[in-house]
Amino acid sequence: MSLLLPALASAGEKPLLLVTLQYPPYQYQNGDEVDGVAVGIVREAFRRMGRPVHVAVYPWGRSLTMAETGQADAIFTLYKTPEREVRLDYSRQVLISQAVSLFVLKDAAIGFDGRLNQLAGYRFGVVRAVSYGAVFDEAVKRGDVRIAETAASGEQNMDKLLARRFDILVSNRLGAWDIIRRQRAEGRVRELQPPIERIPSYLAFARKPELAGLRDRFDAALEAMRLDGSYARLLAAVPP
Repeated sequence: MSLLLPALASAGEKPLLLVTLQYPPYQYQNGDEVDGVAVGIVREAFRRMGRPVHVAVYPWGRSLTMAETGQADAIFTLYKTPEREVRLDYSRQVLISQAVSLFVLKDAAIGFDGRLNQLAGYRFGVVRAVSYGAVFDEAVKRGDVRIAETAASGEQNMDKLLARRFDILVSNRLGAWDIIRRQRAEGRVRELQPPIERIPSYLAFARKPELAGLRDRFDAALEAMRLDGSYARLLAAVPP
């Protein structure tokens, strides 16, 4: 009987609002539904917690504001920054680890040996309000990287690269390759090696009293998914 309690408890509860951004293959709007490997992992964790959820996709800046002001209950997938940790209650368990890479047009004579300061003369394109990890973010603060264009989405950022609005696109590696394939731009874009950084990304809760305790329950559910193999099975759906 105890196995039924979470489902029974959730029957009358208002769904938690989880916000994210359009970032295939991790999370993306698919008609009226939100799909993606990160969405599948998050939904399964909350199902095990017995908490109904509604996942909504917004521009990243809006999603961050909604979570930080309590308009949304949680947000994913996001990197840790000192500023965000003050305003959000991060899960202890890593949701997904992501590689951050640089992309250029194939005909661009741009090389990379892992040192961002050697690229100071080039124009970079980013997505608004997205952190690309400590290595890149600190390079921007030092002036080693010059941001020339800011886009509302990964797709828009790729369009700007293809239109030569800037020289170098920075992105989550798998997210960029998903966009490249969908735009059939494999013959026009190449990835610079090595990746800038491999970064853990998380789900974080709004700091609201009524959400107290949910983070620990989410961590426990995610850890259980790793132990029973369901996490690995969901992650295997991501193309290399």
